Amino acid sequence: MDNLSRERRSANMRAVRGRDTEPERVVRRLAHGLGYRFRLHGSGLPGKPDLVFAGRRKVIFVHGCFWHRHDCKHGLQTPKTNTNFWATKIAKNVERDAENVRRLKKAGWRSLVVWECETKTQDKLASRLLRFLG
Repeated sequence: MDNLSRERRSANMRAVRGRDTEPERVVRRLAHGLGYRFRLHGSGLPGKPDLVFAGRRKVIFVHGCFWHRHDCKHGLQTPKTNTNFWATKIAKNVERDAENVRRLKKAGWRSLVVWECETKTQDKLASRLLRFLG
């Protein structure tokens, strides 16, 4: 059972943002600090990638572990209430993510997914960004 009232839980969920999240800002700071320049939220591309490196035809998605079902401890959690709703919602997110990557690949773009939990170890993330961006 949820230890928050229905109204408080609803307010918490409304506060979750889809862009300019802390993990996304960490990736942006790292990429910029490494000397890469990019555009934000590529509205003309499938899935509206968080960072777009147009000259390199590369994009980065920064995914929350819970919302996009990463295989870490946060991504494998399932809410104890309204489980059918959440299972369906998250499954659709995962399906949509895969379709967006397929569409980008077909259009000649390379994609990298950075998970929220990966933003905690910035040295590893910086190495990963350098390998991807070249």
